[in-house]
Amino acid sequence: MNVKVILNPYANRWRAGSRVAEVRAAFTAVGLTPDIVQTSQPREGITLAETAAAEGCDAVVAAGGDGTLNEVANGLLRAAGNGPTVPFGILPIGTANDFSDMVGLPRDLTQAARIIAAGKTRQLDAGRINDHFFINNCAVAMEPMITLENIRMKRLSGEIRYVVALLKGLVKLKAWQMELRWDGGGYTGPTYLLSVCNGPRTGGFYMAPEAAVDDGLFDFVFAPKVPKRTVLAILVRLFRKTHIFHPQVVYGRTTHITITSQPGTPIHADGEIIAEAATHIEYEILPGKLTLLQS
Repeated sequence: MNVKVILNPYANRWRAGSRVAEVRAAFTAVGLTPDIVQTSQPREGITLAETAAAEGCDAVVAAGGDGTLNEVANGLLRAAGNGPTVPFGILPIGTANDFSDMVGLPRDLTQAARIIAAGKTRQLDAGRINDHFFINNCAVAMEPMITLENIRMKRLSGEIRYVVALLKGLVKLKAWQMELRWDGGGYTGPTYLLSVCNGPRTGGFYMAPEAAVDDGLFDFVFAPKVPKRTVLAILVRLFRKTHIFHPQVVYGRTTHITITSQPGTPIHADGEIIAEAATHIEYEILPGKLTLLQS
């Protein structure tokens, strides 16, 4: 089995780079000798994965966190053309590991390598936003603004880091004037939040607790501009997974979303900032496009 492993040494606050020998040993334990390559700059994982697929690798594995998974998945999805991707494996050595947790993959590396070696696959949905792909979550407005705050923090880690970033973002929050259209509905006016989800959890929070990664639909969470005390009430409910029942929140399912925004909005995809001031945005679900190695 010809396996390419794309490892991000900067994942989990630069801790993943110290686990290369552990990654290699996990594959050795299951009878595989992978080609392990480490990324050295942002977005390099996209090119490496696309090249690996073009070269005929039997499986391409992302070793890192959700951002690493996003890059490798983007490369595979770009290489896939009209068909499904090359089998995609995951070694979750990042911080939150939202996607791998949500699809039931183990964090133990030998167990994860054993799943890859077994070669059993499952077809999952992927999302496209403009010319970029995502596999878990992609948001505009408030959520990526909080991601930017998260990126700027250097000392905190884990879930507390996301909480502090959220509070800092709330202080700076101003509405975006948006026109949104989704299957069977839409909205025009000042907007605080639009989170488009393939999986249920992002950044440690269950933004779309009812989302499924293989149902051919996005779950989306939308909130217009409301008083900040109402934003706080919604956020409190987020910790209990009940925010989707708040009267000011729209929780729906769709295959497409189109957005115009003034001013331009930041966008994040699987926790990575892909734009800081986008004015025209289109989402599309790609049913069954991603071939995941999973027991």
